[in-house]
Amino acid sequence: MAHPSQLGFQDAASPVMEELLHFHDHALMIVFLISTLVLYIIVAMVSTKLTNKHILDSQEVEIVWTILPAVILIMIALPSLRILYLMDEINDPHLTIKAMGHQWYWSYELTDYEDLNFDSYMIPTSDLSPGQFRLLETDHRMVVPMESPIRMLISAEDVLHSWAVPSLGMKMDAVPGRLNQTTFIASRPGVYYGQCSEICGANHSFMPIVVEAVPLQHFENWSSLMLEEASL
Repeated sequence: MAHPSQLGFQDAASPVMEELLHFHDHALMIVFLISTLVLYIIVAMVSTKLTNKHILDSQEVEIVWTILPAVILIMIALPSLRILYLMDEINDPHLTIKAMGHQWYWSYELTDYEDLNFDSYMIPTSDLSPGQFRLLETDHRMVVPMESPIRMLISAEDVLHSWAVPSLGMKMDAVPGRLNQTTFIASRPGVYYGQCSEICGANHSFMPIVVEAVPLQHFENWSSLMLEEASL
C-alpha cells in the first residue's frame, strides 16, 4: 500500500515484482553514473578555456564512445529481456481466474469451479467502515491462495480497461474481444490494492481492485462459502 509522499515503488509481494525492483535500481544506477559523467564534462568545458589537442581529433576516443554506449545498452537489455520472459511464462498454474472489465466494476470467475463468480464494486465513501481506504475498497475481494501460481485471464465487455496491482507487479490491458493472460504468485499473505489503469470513461477512477492472499486452508473455506451462497 502506497503512503503519502512516497517516491519509490510499493513493497514487492511477488517474485516478479522483486525482480522488477532490482532491475529498476540497476538501470537507475547506470543512468545516474551517465548523468554524473555528462554533467562533469559540461562543467569542465564551460569553466575552463584549456583544450587538449589529442582529444579534439582522436580515433581512439571515437572508438571508445561508440563501443561504451553499446555495452551499456546490453547491460540494460539482457536483464530486461530476462524479466520479460519470466513475466510471460506460465507453468502449471494452480488456479485460473478470469477478470472482466465493465463500466465501471470488475467481475471475476474462478474457472476451476463450476459456479464461482462474483462482481466487485467499489464501496461508496458513506458506507466505509473504520480503517477501510476510500476509493480502494470493494464489496467482494478477489481471494487467492498464497505461494501458488495464479493464471489471470483478462478481458473487457465494453471499452478498454487495465487490470493493475502494483505490489504484485501486475498490469495487463483488458481489451474487448481479446483474452490476455498473465500470471503471478503472492509470496506472503496480505491485502493488495490496485485500480484500472486505462482511461475508460467518466468513472474510470471508481473501479478499484483488491486482491487478498491467504493460506490455502483459508482459501478453501472462502471458496466453499461462496459456492454455498451461489447455490441459495
